[in-house]
Amino acid sequence: MIRTATPADIPLIHALVRELAEYEKAPEEARATEEQLREALFGEQPAAFAHVAVDDASGEPVGFALWFLNFSTWRGVHGIYLEDLYVRPSARGAGHGRALLTELARICVQRGYARLEWSVLDWNRPAIGFYEAFGARPQDEWTVYRLTDGALAALGSGH
Repeated sequence: MIRTATPADIPLIHALVRELAEYEKAPEEARATEEQLREALFGEQPAAFAHVAVDDASGEPVGFALWFLNFSTWRGVHGIYLEDLYVRPSARGAGHGRALLTELARICVQRGYARLEWSVLDWNRPAIGFYEAFGARPQDEWTVYRLTDGALAALGSGH
């Protein structure tokens, strides 16, 4: 079962983000607090959205998808950027990841969005195979760039 996240899910989502960071071998980079997640998802102007995967048999939450809107100037419509998709290892293979992606694709179709996009680490072969099984294709002609920390502060301050 997939459901829209509620404010009561913030501790769960925070824990799952931490688990994902461990899986992706970068736990020190997951610095978001529960308060930050609460504000982003449920503040006055939510900038991100989340869904929770719940095991049908046990009723236990087993995964989540956190996403936000992007915009294509070429298509002239919004899309969804999937920031995180994570299913606990003990629950993998039961269809939860597919159900989360299906829900996001349904939202795209229903709202007339043109794209559902995400990034995947190049070493994560299980995830790549999972995504490609749905017809997703890598956009390997694009290179992601990122400004953070000191470089972001320097540019933002005009230096």
